[in-house]
Amino acid sequence: MHNNIDTLFDKLWENYLSVTPLAKKVHDLISATQTDDICNDHIALRTFNIEKVNLEKLAAHFKVLGYKECGEYHFESKNLYAKHFEHSNPMKPKVFISELLVEKFSPEIQQVIHGLVEQIDETAVTADNFLYSGTHWTVDSHTYNMLLAESEYAAWTAAWGYRANHFTININYLTKFNDIETVNQIIKDAGFLLNTAGGEVKGSPEVLLEQSSTLADNFNVKFSDIEMEIPSCFYEFAYRYNKPDGEIYTGFVAASADKIFESTNVR
Repeated sequence: MHNNIDTLFDKLWENYLSVTPLAKKVHDLISATQTDDICNDHIALRTFNIEKVNLEKLAAHFKVLGYKECGEYHFESKNLYAKHFEHSNPMKPKVFISELLVEKFSPEIQQVIHGLVEQIDETAVTADNFLYSGTHWTVDSHTYNMLLAESEYAAWTAAWGYRANHFTININYLTKFNDIETVNQIIKDAGFLLNTAGGEVKGSPEVLLEQSSTLADNFNVKFSDIEMEIPSCFYEFAYRYNKPDGEIYTGFVAASADKIFESTNVR
């Protein structure tokens, strides 16, 4: 496991950009208006609730760097469970980790997912690079489509494996824009598509968090039988409001996150 937070996030970012060319363009677009570096609000990672690779195994990579568990979330309709983690230094990105509740799916799907996880070497899970190591298994396009029919999340995770599925621009720290609508307009004017599931802006000042995101980039995946272009990762934008005590809200809103997951849906 890494012993330096910045190194870990640099590696995650590099790996994310390698399959998400739009993120570099969006980052450059917003950076051009900035006097400071863009602040990354959070990243998100996906996994299965199978002991070898469950949420806690991924979280261990962050806990060793001083991250603490701060909230948990249930996504009934998608059969997902998630937690978010924060560092004592508020400028370090938050981490949102979700896991698929494998037992909620058909026996066929359960068998496929257990088969993928069995191909992972135990030692790989604690290795420095695990969180940006991609897939540790072979999967064909038929299996991908079979998973897709039951769970977009399962299919995405089978195709892409371990990597950040998004980074997030923290709008609160932008020098030129201080609301989500302006940022969304800039993104759209540059020709990028936003995820409109649940509206372009998810959340509200009332829930203390507003989020929006691009639709995932499309990128080629080499399945064991063919090469196919499928959604990879996306870029998110978040604006956080102050709680009644004057402290900024640092959590997440399940209803909004539920729709953000759909940024990687096959269109």
